[in-house]
Amino acid sequence: MYLFLTHLSLMDLCYTTSTVPQLLVNMQGLKKTITYGGCVGQLYVSLAMGSMECILLAVMAVDRYVAVCRPLHYATLMHPRICGQLVAMTWLAGLGNSLVQTVLVTQVPLCGRNVIDHLFCEVPVLLKLACVDVTFNRMELLLVSAFFLLAPLTLILTSYSCIAQAVWKIRTAEGRHKALGTCSSHLVVVFLFYGTAMATYLQTPSATSRDRDKFMALLYGIVTPTLNPFIYTLRNKDMKGALRKMLGKV
Repeated sequence: MYLFLTHLSLMDLCYTTSTVPQLLVNMQGLKKTITYGGCVGQLYVSLAMGSMECILLAVMAVDRYVAVCRPLHYATLMHPRICGQLVAMTWLAGLGNSLVQTVLVTQVPLCGRNVIDHLFCEVPVLLKLACVDVTFNRMELLLVSAFFLLAPLTLILTSYSCIAQAVWKIRTAEGRHKALGTCSSHLVVVFLFYGTAMATYLQTPSATSRDRDKFMALLYGIVTPTLNPFIYTLRNKDMKGALRKMLGKV
């Protein structure tokens, strides 16, 4: 679990670092600009981190399923070597998807004043600046987004349905509380991240709204990654104990 939390924290750190500094600069300055190279770099990093977080949250749900439903087999099924392979697969899939999406976007000719009416550079926003028909790009983005969002979400919901059945069979209230406490932090993060990301990427262009898209991007791109460490810290007994020890030594 802590291996996955470490990589989740690293992804969130890279996610917010790729967007927040430039956003703060633009908010404070009169000239709100970003170079083309900076926009492409921001797009690649944020898209990679978002794709990886989708997969990693699903991997963490499977980890919780094994911990609750197959506790005696946990050390075997979630062996450190297997966990390392799952993390490596997550990074490769996210970086590969972002590379493909970024290359496709950079091949689209842009025209006009190239004004991005958004908080940061994203694929749907950049496609609005195209001079040519981008129906293929939109369909490809929709299919890839559906795969990276719906497939992991289906795995998460399946895992938690099995967990719910296992928890229902526990007779003692203390046992149920312990099992639910193991999963509550992860569920909060899943609902925050998936709900806002799906509202942005799994919609038709005609249904988009500039203010709504900005609000959703703010939630899944900045607010949720920032809140993740606090959510897991406040809901985790070991982390709260380590925090008390650290503060006691100061």
